[in-house]
Amino acid sequence: MRSGIRCIQVLTFGASLACAGSIAQPNGEEIYKQKCLNCHGVTGLANSGVGKAMKVKPATDPDVKKMSEAEMIDAVRNGAGKMEAYNGILTEAQIRTSTDYFRRFVK
Repeated sequence: MRSGIRCIQVLTFGASLACAGSIAQPNGEEIYKQKCLNCHGVTGLANSGVGKAMKVKPATDPDVKKMSEAEMIDAVRNGAGKMEAYNGILTEAQIRTSTDYFRRFVK
């Protein structure tokens, strides 16, 4: 009986750790703020000092607006122009959620 209870305790502890790991993953907005905000600005308009200096196109630029989701994900993954590649820095899920967040600015 004791070993059965101990087994349940261990399984419960393991399950709670697994849930905590998934909860700790930053969402798209948090990743954007950490990795993208300096160049792309608060609302994707690239109006920050760094964004202006690097001539980053705003989310409202026709070239940015015509990019598909897959093209944007590829740009984040592999870099584009002066933008660094985040492959190996961010997980695939983080790349996708940060891209989804940025796409909110593309109107």
